[in-house]
Amino acid sequence: MTKRPLIICVMAAFIASLSINAQTRSKGPWWPNALWGADDQSGGSNWITPEKILKAVSLVKTGKTFELGHLYERGMPLTGQRSYNIFIPSFPTYPPSGPDRMVFNDEYVTAEIGQVGTQFDGPGHPGRQLTMADGSTTEVFYNGMPAAEMKSPYGLLKLGVENVKPIITHGILIDLAAYKEVKTLPEQYQITMDDIRSTLAKQGLKESDIEPGDALLFNLGWWRLWPDKKTVEGQPAYANAEVIEWIIARKPSMIGSDASLDGPEFHVHEELILKNGIFNLEFMNFETLQSEKQYKFLFVFTPLRLKGATGSPGRPLAIF
Repeated sequence: MTKRPLIICVMAAFIASLSINAQTRSKGPWWPNALWGADDQSGGSNWITPEKILKAVSLVKTGKTFELGHLYERGMPLTGQRSYNIFIPSFPTYPPSGPDRMVFNDEYVTAEIGQVGTQFDGPGHPGRQLTMADGSTTEVFYNGMPAAEMKSPYGLLKLGVENVKPIITHGILIDLAAYKEVKTLPEQYQITMDDIRSTLAKQGLKESDIEPGDALLFNLGWWRLWPDKKTVEGQPAYANAEVIEWIIARKPSMIGSDASLDGPEFHVHEELILKNGIFNLEFMNFETLQSEKQYKFLFVFTPLRLKGATGSPGRPLAIF
């Protein structure tokens, strides 16, 4: 037996290691962003132009509005040790004042505000540790932004969620649970392209109906389990690698689901957000929308302009 295959394997591994370590601040495996350029911090929300908004608004025929998020409240399930608390400091918070003895209430909220409940992951949320060309090791985020340019105890210096533009666009519901004729997709179920295409066909939609900048929303049926802790700590159905590539090819502004749509290898966070700036809205609620069997609509989600935040709460809406 010749030793050539072993030599080839060693050389391939060596070359691969060189390419892995070749990244610099200006150029790396997923940056600069091919669509939006080296300075971009807004990702897929750049698709939301006045023309895109006008086209999306044209879908509204009845004015019916449907909530697609959960209430933010005490007792909602939280990932790990994240926290959410709301207090009314005193009732009323301010004593009577003025000629009519007016009173006022305030609230005090403490939380990982961008990462609890129905949560929107911004560009500064997922990163990946890499070895750079100079031999240093650092965490790198969307568009090649290194930790040194972001890190601050008082909010991210770069890639804060305030850079994400209001998302007013076509929303497309891909109701996988209805296609599979189950209330809830089972744990660890791998969503395949056959599932996606068959669901679209059942809904009377084609892949060509999806346009750049749309919001792709996936119903797994896991909203039915809310507020069970399982919804955030279980192992819901997730998109396989082929579905992730399909999503990237469609160029949506964002995706959303009633879980995270992510699997054990974190492909949603890495391939979509980190590498392509396609944002992810997690733990949505499709209870009101599913019964309408309306699969294309005006979708509205505007992240709070929390300067330096990793994500945002919000109130996603579907309007027909």
